[in-house]
Amino acid sequence: MNARVLDGEIITTMLDDVRAFDGVRSRRIVAFVIDYMIVALLTIPFAILVFFLGLLTLGLGWMLFGVLVPAVAILYIWNTLGSADQATTGMKMMGIRLDRLDGRPIDGLTAVVHSVLFWAGNVILSPLVLLVTLFADRKRTLHDLLLGTVVSRTGR
Repeated sequence: MNARVLDGEIITTMLDDVRAFDGVRSRRIVAFVIDYMIVALLTIPFAILVFFLGLLTLGLGWMLFGVLVPAVAILYIWNTLGSADQATTGMKMMGIRLDRLDGRPIDGLTAVVHSVLFWAGNVILSPLVLLVTLFADRKRTLHDLLLGTVVSRTGR
């Protein structure tokens, strides 16, 4: 076992250190806003492509506008949160990352399921999703609890 003593406390992994979760809730909110803006900006070039595809297909391609934003968001999450950094661009800017409690890395599918559960929770519970972080250990949200993940600070 790889244990170390820090301030008189025995710590076995980074996720056992309470300081790894200081300010995580507010950092998650700001990271979400940053990522939301990035997805909105990434949607613009894809919308232009769908527009021209619609012209070429006499309007049939315009049906893709209905799934454009979710598709761009899923591709963004898959390629950022599912990467080796285990963080979206907003999360990197805020110094946080998503970890699995079993120690395995986050893959693309887990990242997408995490994001879909987040949005499904917001549709059903609205802003009450954040209330779970007030009572859960390690400031975990409902979708973190369901998937066995936790968001922690990278520099701690």
